[in-house]
Amino acid sequence: MMAWVRTAASLISFGFTIYKFFQYMREQGQPVQNQILGPREFALFLIAIGLFSLVLATLQSRHEMRLMRKHYAHVPFSLANLVAGMVAILGVLTFLAVMLRQ
Repeated sequence: MMAWVRTAASLISFGFTIYKFFQYMREQGQPVQNQILGPREFALFLIAIGLFSLVLATLQSRHEMRLMRKHYAHVPFSLANLVAGMVAILGVLTFLAVMLRQ
């Protein structure tokens, strides 16, 4: 689960970094070519993939923890789901920030 959290956080932060880099280039007067998939759309795509992978990993983790608890009575609570939730909140806020800014 923590490997998925790491991967999702990397995708989210890389997407936001790409967005901010090209925003800085545009503010400096550098021409940004208009393409079908521009920097903003690519950033949104990376952030969305990070969020989607995090949701799938959380669902899989919860399912496997339920199965383990059926066979073993004392399976401890995993803090990885809590960390995944915090990264998901960060991802949603990042997605909204990129989506709402032009």
